[in-house]
Amino acid sequence: MLKIFSLLALSVFFLTSCAQSQQQATGDKKHFGATIDAQNAISYDDLLQQMASTDSTNAKVTGKVSEVCQAKGCWMTIVSDDPSKPEMRVTFKDYAFFMPKDLSGKRVVIDGKAVMESTSVDILRHYAEDAGKSKEEIMAITEPKRELAFEASGVMILD
Repeated sequence: MLKIFSLLALSVFFLTSCAQSQQQATGDKKHFGATIDAQNAISYDDLLQQMASTDSTNAKVTGKVSEVCQAKGCWMTIVSDDPSKPEMRVTFKDYAFFMPKDLSGKRVVIDGKAVMESTSVDILRHYAEDAGKSKEEIMAITEPKRELAFEASGVMILD
């Protein structure tokens, strides 16, 4: 009997923990992860300029979402208003929260760390699969890519 009670109590604890974690992540549906604001945020274009002289920096950045992982919302890409500039993949610290899958086209503020990194073919193919790309598009990825990545500890949707 004690064993059953202990198992039941443990199950309730885990379910409650998950519910609280999800509630904290969704909150007011504008804040995800750590609660942040737009104060002192730089534009994505300004971040690109900063990254020309460093391999990593902590930053609060505002930009437009281009794409979101359609599997779970576990990453998104930020783009410049200038289509000639590269996109930046944003992942979420400790995989602690996910973004709404319908976020494309909206402006956000992200707070965290930007890093120049080389992304392997396997990871690029995984991202393409998450984005719903065709098998042909996925298999066409044959080279690693040096790109700007961002690990966000908090995200705020602006519009």
